[in-house]
Amino acid sequence: MMQEDELERLITPDRLRSYTERTGSSTGALRLYEWNMRAAASVMELTGVVEVVARNALDRELSDWAAGRTGSPWFDVAPLDGRGSADLAKARARASRNGRLDEVHGRVIAELTFGFWRYLVESRYHTSLWVPDLHRAFPRGPDNLRMRRSEVTRRLQQLHFVRNRAAHHEPIHARDLQRDHDYALELLGWISPHAAAWAADTTSLRAVLRARPDG
Repeated sequence: MMQEDELERLITPDRLRSYTERTGSSTGALRLYEWNMRAAASVMELTGVVEVVARNALDRELSDWAAGRTGSPWFDVAPLDGRGSADLAKARARASRNGRLDEVHGRVIAELTFGFWRYLVESRYHTSLWVPDLHRAFPRGPDNLRMRRSEVTRRLQQLHFVRNRAAHHEPIHARDLQRDHDYALELLGWISPHAAAWAADTTSLRAVLRARPDG
């Protein structure tokens, strides 16, 4: 009991409130909090795979798109809006240490946030980028290109949201994490069935969901 009291004080009752309301006891709240930590780590693992595979697929299509039109890197010619342009400029600055290093394409890609790629498939770029090129990053998605973009966007939005919740140690125990798991694998499958099968075999969220405590 003393240990639980001390942990509750350190974590704070306010932060444990959703867990206590869910379980009805301090002991149950701590067990669910521990499970939430494991679930968050698994979410980060799975969404990390999605982010890397999706951003590389989109980067390849953007590179092909730019090469076929101007021969320049897509960083210089993609018709990004103000937000996208600002995000790209920040990534280029970080990757080059504000111009002190030569710009390396892969370093810039690594510096671009999940949010950048999520916004890149939204309706604002449907005509300028999605229809002529970016839809090819998800070749096994729905046949209708508008529907494909809408479904890719929806999955990336949900995965981006839960990834951010997990990264900031927020409660995700009341969320439908099975749906998030399925969204991640489905989205990967639209890029490559091999990537989806690999993620299903190597990531841990499915096992964590099965181990959720009662209450």
